[in-house]
Amino acid sequence: MSYSIIGFGAVGQALARAFARKNIDVSVASRRPPETLMQRARAIGPTVIPRTLQDAIASDTIFLAVPFWEHREVAKQIATWRGKTIIDATNAFGVSVEDLEGQPSSAVVAKAFTGARLVKGFNHLPAGVLAADPSVNGGSRVVFLSSDDENAVTLVAVMAEQLGFAPIALGPLKEGGSLVQARGNTWGKLIFKDLVKFN
Repeated sequence: MSYSIIGFGAVGQALARAFARKNIDVSVASRRPPETLMQRARAIGPTVIPRTLQDAIASDTIFLAVPFWEHREVAKQIATWRGKTIIDATNAFGVSVEDLEGQPSSAVVAKAFTGARLVKGFNHLPAGVLAADPSVNGGSRVVFLSSDDENAVTLVAVMAEQLGFAPIALGPLKEGGSLVQARGNTWGKLIFKDLVKFN
């Protein structure tokens, strides 16, 4: 399984730290050339590898960590995303409900990535918390996952556990997903909830 993070701002770097902590290779890409990401990538760890956008989207599992509307530019890179899993870590706070045509923001993202399996996840924590070690006092920090594809949730949950997180499935995008998405200027009820699961 190959992994990429598209977007290398605060959230993208936080996700990269999670991979580096477990010595798992992950490609990182942004609108800028890969060499401009090299210094920050090296500071995080040797398993964080800057790539071109075209190279990064060749991965099986891709984190989307760009400003919300930039997802459309990423989606245009290839005609079909069949066989790929997109993890939508974007937040659409401040985007009007009308602009989203009344849909959850992740449903709008899913529509753009034709053929992909889309999972909403890793977006409810501030970047600083997401970047921290998910092992907390003997427990594991929770990440919420939602999707209209249960098999995709299972796949992403396994990866989340490999990274040290405790995944909790919330169900489909319209129901459970709404708990971790913004609606206009209102955050979902589970946004910013820093929870730890103990076995």
